[in-house]
Amino acid sequence: MSDRRPEIPALSLVRDLVTMDQALYETVTVTRTPTLDSALRRLSAAADHTKLSFTVAAAHPLRGGRPRRAAVLGVAAIGVASATANLLGKQLVRRPRPHRAEDSPFPGRHVPMPHSASFPSGHTASAVAFAAAVGPTLPVSAVPLGLLACAVGYSRVHTGVHYPGDVVAGALLGTGSAALVLALTSRKGVRGA
Repeated sequence: MSDRRPEIPALSLVRDLVTMDQALYETVTVTRTPTLDSALRRLSAAADHTKLSFTVAAAHPLRGGRPRRAAVLGVAAIGVASATANLLGKQLVRRPRPHRAEDSPFPGRHVPMPHSASFPSGHTASAVAFAAAVGPTLPVSAVPLGLLACAVGYSRVHTGVHYPGDVVAGALLGTGSAALVLALTSRKGVRGA
């Protein structure tokens, strides 16, 4: 009779996903990309405190009508995503940030390490929430904002402050936040009609 307890499949799956997540992070860490390093470091810093999305949102109201509505929806989605990521997600999961060794092969690509937990990526959640909320109201913005949100997410891995899984979770959270805002506002619009 064996003393080993049977392994729970869900725990085994989580362990495998964490192992893959760390391996993907390490692959990015050791891949030489000097042209991207500076640009992604600047992009990651520009997305701090959602400055990038707020700047885009500030330009939309100048045109009135649908652009103004898109900006309001985008900012509302950022609020939901940011609150959920920072007040709920990071507090519940408390995943440590990636380890950046002193002898990192490319320290010039790093941004300052945040003190908050790693999971989920708040930068990604906010960028995706903004893009996903603005896109349906202002379709011409959908692709550029979507690409920008993807770049912000990747920049967080590239600069050494998040694992890829944190970014994926942030993107899902951002998408859900935008869907919630859009659903609530369309419902309110139907009632008011």
